[in-house]
Amino acid sequence: MQTDDPSCAGGKVIVVTGSILRRADTETPSPVTVLSSESLDKRGLFTVQDGLQSLAANNGPALTNSFSANGAFAAGASAISLRGLSTNSTLVLFDGQRAAYYPLADDGTRNFVDLNTIPDDIVERVEILRDGASSAYGADAIAGVVNIITKRQVKGLTASLNAGISERGDASQYRISVTGGVGDIEENGYNAYLSGFYYKSNKLMNKDRGYPFNSDDERGVCSPDGQTCGPDLRVNAPDGVFPGTAANLIVRPYDATNTTAQGRFQDLGTNGCALGTPYTLTDDQFAANPASPRTVCTLDYTNLYGTISPEIERWGVSGKFTAAVTDSIEGYAEFNFLQSTVNYTSLPATIRGNAPTGILFPQFSTSGTGGALAPGSFALSLPIYVCANGLPDPRGVATGCNATNGTLNPNNPFAANGQTARIAGRILDRVTYNETRSRAYRGAVGFSGDITDNIGFNLSATAMHIDLRRLQRGYVQINNLLTAIARGSYNFVNPSLNTQAQQDFISPDLVNNASSDQVAFDGNLQSSVFDLPGGPLTVAIGGSIRYEAVDAPSGNPDYNGPTQRYFTLNAFGTKGSRWVYSAYGEVEAPIIEQVTVNASGRYDSYSSGQSNFSPKIGVKFQPVRSLLIRGTYSKGFRIPSFGEANALPTTGYVTASPVPFTNFFLNQYGCTTATFTSCPAYVRNFSYGQTTLASPNLQPEKSRSFTGGVFFEPIRGLSLSVDYYNIKKTGVITQPSNTPALLAYYAGQPIPTGYTVVPDAPDLANPNALPRIAFVQSQLVNANTQRVSGLDFGIDSDVGITDSIRWSSHLEASYIIKLETEFPDGTVERYDGTAGNYNLTAGSGTSKWKGYWLNSLTFGDKVELSLTTNYFGGYDYSAQDQGTGYKDCSLITGVAGDPGYSPSGCSVDEYWTFDLQGKVRVNDRFTLTATVMNMFDNLPPVEVTTYGAHLYNPVQGGNGIYGRYFRMGAKVNF
Repeated sequence: MQTDDPSCAGGKVIVVTGSILRRADTETPSPVTVLSSESLDKRGLFTVQDGLQSLAANNGPALTNSFSANGAFAAGASAISLRGLSTNSTLVLFDGQRAAYYPLADDGTRNFVDLNTIPDDIVERVEILRDGASSAYGADAIAGVVNIITKRQVKGLTASLNAGISERGDASQYRISVTGGVGDIEENGYNAYLSGFYYKSNKLMNKDRGYPFNSDDERGVCSPDGQTCGPDLRVNAPDGVFPGTAANLIVRPYDATNTTAQGRFQDLGTNGCALGTPYTLTDDQFAANPASPRTVCTLDYTNLYGTISPEIERWGVSGKFTAAVTDSIEGYAEFNFLQSTVNYTSLPATIRGNAPTGILFPQFSTSGTGGALAPGSFALSLPIYVCANGLPDPRGVATGCNATNGTLNPNNPFAANGQTARIAGRILDRVTYNETRSRAYRGAVGFSGDITDNIGFNLSATAMHIDLRRLQRGYVQINNLLTAIARGSYNFVNPSLNTQAQQDFISPDLVNNASSDQVAFDGNLQSSVFDLPGGPLTVAIGGSIRYEAVDAPSGNPDYNGPTQRYFTLNAFGTKGSRWVYSAYGEVEAPIIEQVTVNASGRYDSYSSGQSNFSPKIGVKFQPVRSLLIRGTYSKGFRIPSFGEANALPTTGYVTASPVPFTNFFLNQYGCTTATFTSCPAYVRNFSYGQTTLASPNLQPEKSRSFTGGVFFEPIRGLSLSVDYYNIKKTGVITQPSNTPALLAYYAGQPIPTGYTVVPDAPDLANPNALPRIAFVQSQLVNANTQRVSGLDFGIDSDVGITDSIRWSSHLEASYIIKLETEFPDGTVERYDGTAGNYNLTAGSGTSKWKGYWLNSLTFGDKVELSLTTNYFGGYDYSAQDQGTGYKDCSLITGVAGDPGYSPSGCSVDEYWTFDLQGKVRVNDRFTLTATVMNMFDNLPPVEVTTYGAHLYNPVQGGNGIYGRYFRMGAKVNF
């Protein structure tokens, strides 16, 4: 909630996150972590977002800025996931008030608040409530609450400049800010301040980091015994996939009806391996790949195009005016504007690829395509004849052109033989580009104070609007491509000869605009009712009205037909709005001096038809001054997000585990998990699309949580805390586990009710074998029960070593005891300490341990040295939601305890980094800082399964992938 004063000095009261009561005691029954602007400075962090991502309690499916460059649905945004319960179970507040959702949903379904909208320079502190708080704030506060509290007043002028660059001379960043304020609320009756900043972070490419992060050739990534090494996944490499995504444009002759192959693929044009390396297949490889040409092109996409972190540019302006209306009433008005632009380049444009599941045409196939095809997929072919008025047709056999009205197709080398040419590959000189530009506007006003000596009040109103512009350039529009094919108006033999107009025709810019809104009015009254032995019994009551909306239309719809869209771009999108009416109350009863009981409750009613009552009770027992025992019990809820209730079909791709396919391998290809590395590439290197269908009939998720902890201060300046948490969510909104559908398909059994399995195109080398799965579709349901429990540890000290030297220390660590999901059939999947929940974490896993330790030495008031030790625990490669046993890697491949070629066997190593900062106060006005981040240049451990980044975990690795990094800063006060 909004602070009345940044400290309790002078007997003034504050409002603590999770309570609507103003108090002088910051210790509540609920555990609270405070992230101050001073601690961020000591750690050399530029932004509050960086500090929140490093929280010990942030784990599992967090969303980092770097994930934007690796296909994130919510590109351009950052979000945390307290307790590993996903981004939509953590509530983010600004001065105790809700903020607008980021218009794009995480994985197309989970709404969240973008941490990049935080106005860093006016943040006084961030309070992280590590407990459920639906009784105070309503929906989404299941795992905890992050409350960003802005400064009450600023006096004078402060300017700062910070810059950083890696030891390798890349990934540079800089930040400039100016903040100025006039007036003193106590002395002058008012304060007004204005703040502005500019921040730029340059992109980092995979090629700028060493092996293996810079290559698709994983043969140097080996198991501990050195006997099993990774595959060569460069496109068209001998161990790679052929010809799924050819490195260059290739064609294969088919008969005039485009149904029967007449030969092998061959290069189209004379460029050959313009960016790659030719490789001649051995006789065995040539025989095993009946569609392949004798010489293929190896192209390392990661090395050429891979992006580790995108380019980020942000700037913003904030202002606040606070005035003493009377001796006992204070009012404020605040505004914030922040623009964030994130962009990155990706792979070259594909001209044959699966366009993810559509909206009105989920399964698009045509006759004459030579077998079952994935949704939105077809056999793209160059026809025999082209003409000026040719009509687009994906079959390549009926374009409206013939020998009478057309000419032989100059792009089809088989046209003179009366054959069509199936075409595959990428246009290497047409690199795709993605950019998001978000603009956040926020305004807030409020009044608080005392009506009488015994009655206080708080009134506030806030409005926030975010508009998001997403630009995607270089992606091929299917219908325009088919038109160009039919008319012969695009040069496929040598794409570099096409004019800009020809390029723009087949891949016009896709600009999609989305927005979100939040408007809220809140008011409450507090009063001391009567005295108890321990002090006054205090009561607060209040109510609020809130409007929230998201309008994020699909960027790739097929409303006008299955070809009226782009290759490879997802079709997700959502739109919705609702009003929320709430009433809440809180009672604090100091039963005796040593025992205080706090009880609160809130009723929320949604215009969409849902309602919920959330109670909470907390007790703190302080038998002696140095010992505090605390505990809470609460119930909460999470309302179905707009993405879950109203979204268009969303397809996310997950790596296919070999486990469900054992019988498939044995029966169809003569190989098993024990001989997995000898299986054909068709089944060895692929992922399948997980298509989520929204449901308007979803009910809120319900939660039950309790905490219990001890806060111990044996001596002044030293405190220790341990807190246990236990959260249970029921009616969890989820897509059913894909495992039953996978097992049934590969066992040749009927697909279970509620699933649709879409087969992929057949294997070219084994056309009569059972095709692998392309898509699994299912609708969201309230079905599961999710449980998480763990321990939080904290140590703080502030000790004078000599008269002029002080040592301060802050340690926080979190340990997940168990994180699991129970399904309606009673089966349980456990994820803590593993790569699961794979479908939520993008394979980034859920480590059991995470924490950091900050130590600082101050020498007088001039010099300060700080060392931060960062720790992220390792985890097991198994993932039960991908069909493996809990921590049982023997089910991943036949190599027991080894997922194939991991350098750490069955596990991802733990990760340590150390940051060192020095600060010198030259005088009262001027301060210099120098920081070495990751001082031992320890790059993240290799992670061979995640798809959130290339061969490392973006949540675990964080900014560690930059390597040793230097930062300098200067601050001037006037």
